[in-house]
Amino acid sequence: MGSVIRDILGLEASSMPLALSSHEVELFERYAAELKKWNKKVNLTAITKDNEIAIKHFVDSLSLASYISGCDRLLDIGSGAGLPIIPLKIIRPEIPMVSVDAVAKKIHFQRHIIRILELQNIEAIHARIEDLHVTHHHMFSVITSRAFTRLDRFVSLAAPLLSESGVLIAMKGDHAEGEIAASDEVFMADGFTVTSVQRYTLPQNMGERVLTFIKRSKAA
Repeated sequence: MGSVIRDILGLEASSMPLALSSHEVELFERYAAELKKWNKKVNLTAITKDNEIAIKHFVDSLSLASYISGCDRLLDIGSGAGLPIIPLKIIRPEIPMVSVDAVAKKIHFQRHIIRILELQNIEAIHARIEDLHVTHHHMFSVITSRAFTRLDRFVSLAAPLLSESGVLIAMKGDHAEGEIAASDEVFMADGFTVTSVQRYTLPQNMGERVLTFIKRSKAA
C-alpha cells in the first residue's frame, strides 16, 4: 500500500534524477512519522502535512544531492529538525556528515532519528557554530545552511570551518539575489565570492528556491 510520502518521493526523485530504493523511501516515511509525533510536544516545524513534508522538507533537501560526492565531508549549520542533512545522509550514507544547532531539543530529535534509522558516520552537535572553530578548523569541504541566517553572517561563521577548496551552499527562498547584492562587500572582505546561483521551483507550486554557491576568491 502506498503513502503520500512514498508516492511524492518516487515521482520527484526520478525527475531530479535520483534512484531511491524501497529501503530509503521507508526511512523517509519513518522520519516523517517521527517528525509529526515529536512536533506535537516539541516545536520542530510548522510543516506537518505529509505532502508538504515530502516536498518542502525532503524534495527540497535532496536538491543538494548532485552537488556532493563521496570524497566530501559535510557540515550542516542550524539544521533544526535535521534538514537537509538527514535526507542527504539517507541517500548518501558514505559521506561523513556533521550537524550543529544551538537549540538542544532539535539536536535531541536529530539524535533520535539517527538512532532509529541506524544512520552511520553522522554526528549531531549541540553548540553554537563559533564553538566549532577550534575543534573543526578547515575540516569540511561542503558547508550547507537552510534558511539559517543572512548570507553575509553565514559566510563569516562558516569560513573558519571550510577547507581551502571547499564550497558553501546556502539554501534560500526567492529573495536570495537581494541578499547577495547586499552582501558583496562582506564577501570580498572575507575573501569569498559567489560562484553560482541555481534557481528551482518546488513541485505542486510550493515555492521558489535558490541555491547560492560561495567559494574562496583568495587564500584564507
